[in-house]
Amino acid sequence: MKKQIPTLAAVLMALLSLAGLFFQSAFYPTQALQRAFVSNDVVNLLVGLPALLVSLSLARRASWLGVLLLPGALLYVTYNYIAYTIATWANAQSFFYIVLAVLSVWSAVQSFVNIDAHGIQSKLHGMVPARFAGGVLMAFGLVFFFRGIAQVYTALSNSAALATPELSVAYADLLITPLWVLGGLALWRRGARGYAVGTGLLFQASALFAGLLIFFILQPFLTGAEFPAADFAVIFGMGLFFFIPFGLFVKGVLRAS
Repeated sequence: MKKQIPTLAAVLMALLSLAGLFFQSAFYPTQALQRAFVSNDVVNLLVGLPALLVSLSLARRASWLGVLLLPGALLYVTYNYIAYTIATWANAQSFFYIVLAVLSVWSAVQSFVNIDAHGIQSKLHGMVPARFAGGVLMAFGLVFFFRGIAQVYTALSNSAALATPELSVAYADLLITPLWVLGGLALWRRGARGYAVGTGLLFQASALFAGLLIFFILQPFLTGAEFPAADFAVIFGMGLFFFIPFGLFVKGVLRAS
């Protein structure tokens, strides 16, 4: 049953994303929700679902790369559906979002636990930029974590209004970015667990930034919103801090295996 959970998560994500696209008014009853999540449903189908299916397929072939990527793909799904759950908590479909988030995070934890950390460490030591990648994970994890705290505090104190989708992403940041900090610290120290989780965390972060860039491109066509050129440039620049070390980690894993 444990091996089937990622497949179940992939099927459920595909169904929920398609349902959100075909039944937009039912799934996203407000304009703010539609502007945030209709485009994201397409991103889930273009980025999240292929990331999960490819990593799962590789992992089932006992590929080291697939084993290391799979937890990151599952955390990508977890992050997204934490945001969906919080933004639509009063709607009936939020139950399915909760189920998907729980399945994904549980399977990600199981995948991390089952990785041969010391074996990965012995193979990747000196093959990947461990300290650079660890520093990036820690730095961005702390930035997004404290940014989330500030946003939630602002919303709860009613000193300024925050759109529900924006606040839901802040909560997702608060729940997920501590993993970046802890994983980054272990990687900075070149610990076994750091090497075991580093590739997956970099994969998740890279997928989130790539997904956000695609989101910005799609949103004008799907919702009529203006293309945010400045935001796109900033996110692209920030994403490079993850894209580059992730590519180097993939290269290192392939060479080591």
